[in-house]
Amino acid sequence: MFSPFPGMDPYLEHPELWPEVQNRLIVAMAVAIGSYLRPKYQVVIETRTYWLENSSHLAENHDINILSKKSTIYTPEMIASKYQPITVTMPMPIEVNEGYIEIKNMKTGKVVTIIEILFPQHKHSCGGRQLYERLRQKRLLSLNHLIEIDLLRVGKPMPVLGKIPNCDYRVLISRGNKRPQAQLYAFNVREEIPSFPLPLQSKEAEPLIVLQALLREVYQQAAFDLTLDYSRDPIPPLNQNDASWADFLLRKKGLR
Repeated sequence: MFSPFPGMDPYLEHPELWPEVQNRLIVAMAVAIGSYLRPKYQVVIETRTYWLENSSHLAENHDINILSKKSTIYTPEMIASKYQPITVTMPMPIEVNEGYIEIKNMKTGKVVTIIEILFPQHKHSCGGRQLYERLRQKRLLSLNHLIEIDLLRVGKPMPVLGKIPNCDYRVLISRGNKRPQAQLYAFNVREEIPSFPLPLQSKEAEPLIVLQALLREVYQQAAFDLTLDYSRDPIPPLNQNDASWADFLLRKKGLR
């Protein structure tokens, strides 16, 4: 069974589910691209690892009175009973592993195109966003083409200049030989995901990446139709108008 939504399924954006969706989509895209580009190009799935502070587990502050206002002399028994340790939770760092795709020239080994599918930490004010923005700037200063796929509604989108329409999702195509100009595909939850060209070396034909078909493939392979509960609202929630539209759509398909 396919997703009941015409484009991006907002239920796939759940924070606990997205890592699997993202990983499966990277693999599906690499397989689809690789079979088309060989033998001239190699499509490689790369991974970067870093650590982020787990702010949700920060310990609460507790005030401890070191001295009593009524007495300055303590017996060992008083000290043992008065100063008991408090159990706290340490803000342990979280290991983050992010996958992305590199397309390399088979003869030279040089990277031609990089494809990124954004993670939630890229769109929030945390160390993950700062690290990715620095990496993004470095790539924009290179000759590598960059494809940036944002299928997450929450958080702050990656910066671009120009008049951008209100949208839920984005696909950015930044060609290394045409910067600072780039192509931005902006679309919403009610629309199909647009297909987009894959830039390669100069004057080469650019194959089309049909992202919608790849997402449908991932949805079926992972059996999300059997695990997703469409009777509930998605997390993160849709805005009021889109929520009403989604409710009508799901009821029409017998999922509510």
